[in-house]
Amino acid sequence: MMKLKFSYLSGYCGYLLFLQVMMSSEKLMVTTPTRHVLARVGGHAEFSCQVTPLHSVEYMEVRLFKSGHSQPVYLYRGGHGVNGEAAPEYVNRTEFVKDAIGKGRVALRIHNISISDDGLYQCLFSDDSGFIDVASMNLSVTAVGLETQIHVQAPDADGVMVECNSGGWFPQPQMEWRDSRGKTLPPSSKSYSQDEARFFHMKMTLLTNRSQGSIICCIFNPVTGEEKQTSVFLANDLFNQDGIWMTFLVSIACIMLFLFVMYFICFYKSSEHGFGRLHRCLSKLNSWPIQILSLLTCALVLFAVYLPFRIRGKWN
Repeated sequence: MMKLKFSYLSGYCGYLLFLQVMMSSEKLMVTTPTRHVLARVGGHAEFSCQVTPLHSVEYMEVRLFKSGHSQPVYLYRGGHGVNGEAAPEYVNRTEFVKDAIGKGRVALRIHNISISDDGLYQCLFSDDSGFIDVASMNLSVTAVGLETQIHVQAPDADGVMVECNSGGWFPQPQMEWRDSRGKTLPPSSKSYSQDEARFFHMKMTLLTNRSQGSIICCIFNPVTGEEKQTSVFLANDLFNQDGIWMTFLVSIACIMLFLFVMYFICFYKSSEHGFGRLHRCLSKLNSWPIQILSLLTCALVLFAVYLPFRIRGKWN
């Protein structure tokens, strides 16, 4: 009977020893629930790291740092945060969350996000036993422009120039023109610039020679898919080139008539024989140089009338 109890006790102890060996041989790993973190400028970003299998990391060293930087974003060691070790640009902007530190899970929040925070981050765990492991996460910072403006320039012989401007975007947004039916219109030009804070300022133009109804300037963020639209209505009156040219020609005719009348009055008052002098003046107008000049003037007027119709026919 004693022999049976001894065998039973030996087997139980051996089983416990086996479990202990198996548990001690389990390899700890650092993981993260997401490898891609998205944050808006002025908001906050949270980096969460987990040691698996579940294992308390209360007395481990936890270090979060940005790739390419020698100083950490935050350093936890000996059961508390270490002051004076963090990079200056992160001081007073971080919050270490350790509610689940007994289960191997911690998080770091970075407040007041700026474009300079965009990039790759790494979460490193280590202890005195020689354990060390790291997990990587990428932070994508986004910003959506606050205001989009459309300017319409005065029409000329080439048509109407429409310009769209918008600033305060990150990363570089995509821009396109659309008509009232949602069809994409090819832009005449696109350009951009970046300010000191790395915000993108966009500019796009469209030259059109016919009424498109409503013209829509569309700008969207390629990371978040957020889109902003601003529209302007181009009235048919902007493209009434015939009216513009006719007004121009009528104005020229009125000016020529006014000058002729003034010329007649001056000659009439300059002499008691005003009509005789006018007769001599009219006889001079019949000379061949004056006739050639008159012919050239008529040709110029006809060309001015024909030109807008020629251009319009080419556009159509």
